[in-house]
Amino acid sequence: MNGQNFQPIRLIDYRPPEFLIDELLLTFRLKQRGTLVQASSMIRRNPSADRRNGPLRLCGEQLQLVELRLDDRRISLQDVCVTDWELIIENVPDVFKLQITTRVDPEDNTALSGLYRSSAIYCTQCEAEGFRRITYFLDRPDVLARYTTRIEAPQEECPVLLANGNLVAAGEMDDGFHFAEWQDPFPKPSYLFALVAGDLVKIEDEFVTASGRRVTLQIYVHERNRNKCKHAMVSLKKAMRWDEQVYGREYDLDQYMIVAVDDFNMGAMENKGLNLFNAKYVLADPRSATDQDYLAIEGVIAHEYFHNWTGNRITCRDWFQLSLKEGLTVFRDQQFSADMNSAAVQRIEDVRLLRQFQFREDAGPMAHPVRPDQYLEINNFYTVTIYNKGAEVIRMLHTLLGPETFRRGMDLYFQRHDGQAVTCDDFVAALADAADRDLTRFKHWYVQAGTPRLTVTEQWDERHCTYVVTVAQATPATPGQPDKLPLHLPLLVGLLGSDGGDLAARVSCPYERRGNDLLLELKEVQQDFVFREVPEKPVLSFLRGFSAPVIVNPFQSREEAAFVMQHDSDLFNRWDAAFSLAEAVILECLAKLVAAETMELDPVYLEAIHYLVGHPTDDRSLTALALQLPAENHLLQALKQIDPVALHEARRFVKQELAGRLADGLLNLYHDNEPSATYRLTGDQVGRRSLRAVCLDYLVLLGEEQQDLLELCAHQYRQGGTMTEKIGALSALAQVPGALRDEIFDHFENQWRSDPLVMDKWFALQAASPAADTYDRVKKLLDHPAFSLKNPNKVRSLLGVFGQNHVHFHHESGRGYRLLADRICQLDPLNPQLAARLMQPFVTWRRYTKDRRQLMEQILQEIGGQAGISRDVYEIVSKSLAPTGD
Repeated sequence: MNGQNFQPIRLIDYRPPEFLIDELLLTFRLKQRGTLVQASSMIRRNPSADRRNGPLRLCGEQLQLVELRLDDRRISLQDVCVTDWELIIENVPDVFKLQITTRVDPEDNTALSGLYRSSAIYCTQCEAEGFRRITYFLDRPDVLARYTTRIEAPQEECPVLLANGNLVAAGEMDDGFHFAEWQDPFPKPSYLFALVAGDLVKIEDEFVTASGRRVTLQIYVHERNRNKCKHAMVSLKKAMRWDEQVYGREYDLDQYMIVAVDDFNMGAMENKGLNLFNAKYVLADPRSATDQDYLAIEGVIAHEYFHNWTGNRITCRDWFQLSLKEGLTVFRDQQFSADMNSAAVQRIEDVRLLRQFQFREDAGPMAHPVRPDQYLEINNFYTVTIYNKGAEVIRMLHTLLGPETFRRGMDLYFQRHDGQAVTCDDFVAALADAADRDLTRFKHWYVQAGTPRLTVTEQWDERHCTYVVTVAQATPATPGQPDKLPLHLPLLVGLLGSDGGDLAARVSCPYERRGNDLLLELKEVQQDFVFREVPEKPVLSFLRGFSAPVIVNPFQSREEAAFVMQHDSDLFNRWDAAFSLAEAVILECLAKLVAAETMELDPVYLEAIHYLVGHPTDDRSLTALALQLPAENHLLQALKQIDPVALHEARRFVKQELAGRLADGLLNLYHDNEPSATYRLTGDQVGRRSLRAVCLDYLVLLGEEQQDLLELCAHQYRQGGTMTEKIGALSALAQVPGALRDEIFDHFENQWRSDPLVMDKWFALQAASPAADTYDRVKKLLDHPAFSLKNPNKVRSLLGVFGQNHVHFHHESGRGYRLLADRICQLDPLNPQLAARLMQPFVTWRRYTKDRRQLMEQILQEIGGQAGISRDVYEIVSKSLAPTGD
């Protein structure tokens, strides 16, 4: 395999930097090709470094070195060593000024890392290691400097010039250029540097902080998007106020800027004072954006703003500590979204994502701890483990300590480490000190990969009114970690009486009470939890709010699960009972299908769903979620060997049976939840639109027998006043090939072909469809004028979604594998980070049926054998093909 010379970076090898940079003056002379970058640094040897007399080694990639000056003395380029990765200067003094001039070509930068040009806009992306594509530098997060940035650009092409911090000077130049100078008073690592230049319009507002300071808020977009920024601005102001109220954090600069960019590898980037966003997380109006778009914008705007303190003011010492900022900030944005909207729905969405993607990552060859111990390419570690499992680790700490103590711990963390680059250990130490608790065992969560499995058993002593719950934990082996230590888990539980009420307040036990919940702390491999004076045999409401990221082996009867689904006061557990029942029923049908037995719906489950349809909860979004079946990409995790066709047929059988048995109730639910004619983003209206979409998703499966149900979808598409309603209809129709589907999809394309974000939805709906012609449609869409391999949003919406289309991607012929693999090989030289993300559907190849296994292994070997393979893709391939030891 090519790429064998790539060497891993290991946490154990971390050493403090040999040099520090206190001040950096950057001057950019922007041109599409041949941009000149002059970087003037004040550098000194680090007294804390292990070595104090070595050469200066600066990171640099794909740069043309033009000139070097040391203390204003020009250095011959023949006297330094320049490699593909470094600039090495021998015999430097202990304190000196270094001036480096480099040339870069933004127009040709298809990797979208460093300085690049997108839709006639110059912009940067420096996390994780993009700054080294701009100039030679100590491009590591523990080197913090104060930046002054001067931008010079043609005034007609780039009337707007932005960088981090506060604007201190601007003016015209003699040659048609103009300039702007920005100063950031706060030391920051190079990954937080940002620059934007182009022809943009500005939407401006103001925020008054709790201390009375006035902060100017600005969102920069293309002129065509001027009227789509209101929701983003409202979301920003909500986030700023919430962070003051909940965490006591005020914003610290005179202005806060957001720029929407069309071509962006990530969702957004928290550069100090100048956040760059993928346009999909800024732009919205009711005609072109769905409810989910609105909620996602609110969450991502908040996430990047919250990074100002958890990521910028306090940053990570090294990239192994990435979850220090990302896991913590995801937890904070989840808290914010729960406060702004339905807390139960937010928690369900968080857990669905975790189960479907992070649990799968934990069970495969890419499994890694929340704090990894090594990596080949850091871009591959922007994962659901770092972000979402990392957030669950913070949530567990919040649960264990309680909100008030957790807040004291956060205050101490900010007090101790403001302006520093620190570690996950530093964070936990602040919480432990504030709580006066020993959290040593809890830190195993940071160093141990894998998803723990819990086994629960119950004992009821009617004579003595004693109820004992025994919980055992075991974490499966993961690559490089065959043996696991017991973890410290907070388990929130409730006890339900025969009337559905909570018994917790009436029992005797030594466990901390949190309202109707009891907090159990599991620290050993197995523990007994004893409850006395229990008036009747309870139904256990276990792991309320999903208080720990674990898999619980089924331990209750279906009747008990149905009881929890109908009566539990914990809304998350009500949904989870419905989800778990559906999972068990689908897997039971799959087993019968494989055994050539007749599939049928379990009557207990059918009755429970029938009850739910007839008695929806007040939170309509919650009812909609409870009616949805688990995705195939979640269900496959329970299978030792995966037959994707059989799994698809079993799930579709359950869905069609439910549609047929509940047709009248679903129709009533659909008609009873018509939204208002005027778009409103309220819990009630979002729930109505969501519930109608779920009803259509079921009912359309009966359309072949009842044409009026297909016409119902078409009617909603034609008459619906919002994009949410139109997408709900399109999503349902996408399942059923035919003239009506094609007519509606063609109409949508003709109406929205000039809006790239709406076209992304059009691509994704077709790529996700279970219809028999999906592969042919996807192949044809690759040549669509609106599709481009150079645009990450387009690639994700078509190829990324197709890779998650379980039944069509895993077609027995291997054609789905070949389609994706060919595009990965095309993408790798253009955008290695994006190519590596597309590799994910291949990594669990060993778990599929023999023929598919062989096809995927062959594909992986071919990709790994490509000449010039990137580190990004090579790391995924090599880990996927590595021997498992089984």
